[in-house]
Amino acid sequence: MTTLNVFDQNAPANPRVVTEDAGKIANLLAEHGVRFEQWTTRDLPADASAEEILGAYADEIRALKDECGFQAADVISLNPDNPQKEVLRRKFLDEHVHSEDEVRFFVRGQGLFYLHFGDQVYAVLCQKDDLISVPDGTRHWFDMGPEPEFTCIRLFTNPEGWVADFTGEDIASRLPRYERLAGAAG
Repeated sequence: MTTLNVFDQNAPANPRVVTEDAGKIANLLAEHGVRFEQWTTRDLPADASAEEILGAYADEIRALKDECGFQAADVISLNPDNPQKEVLRRKFLDEHVHSEDEVRFFVRGQGLFYLHFGDQVYAVLCQKDDLISVPDGTRHWFDMGPEPEFTCIRLFTNPEGWVADFTGEDIASRLPRYERLAGAAG
């Protein structure tokens, strides 16, 4: 189930807010300009190709492109047997910003977005059916866990794709990781 934990960055041991209510999650995130929606996923084979996934969601992708000016869409998929899983996890675990919105629609599996607003960190465990759009300039990081298992559609205004500017802050190392938060949700 999708969950939201809100932490005080100066006392990160225990969250201030914990909820599984999708409407409440959407409202709390909207206060910071974050778009959160739940869409209905399509029945696709587990081994569906990127082209099949993009084709199955072509109408939704087109609508988001028209609404938000996105130029490109792709699919990222990771499984526990990926030999690069540790390298990829570390790549996204440090706080960073982008010069464009970061949009992910979870077709399969789950991942944990951390959004840093002032002295608060919102940890959103996104799962299948969740769409999240993190506004450009928002400090954040992503934890896929030690055994990643997810497929996401990503949308970009920059045709080059994912480009991050790392903040150099160590805040990501001070908050509970995927193993604790996803374990508590499951």
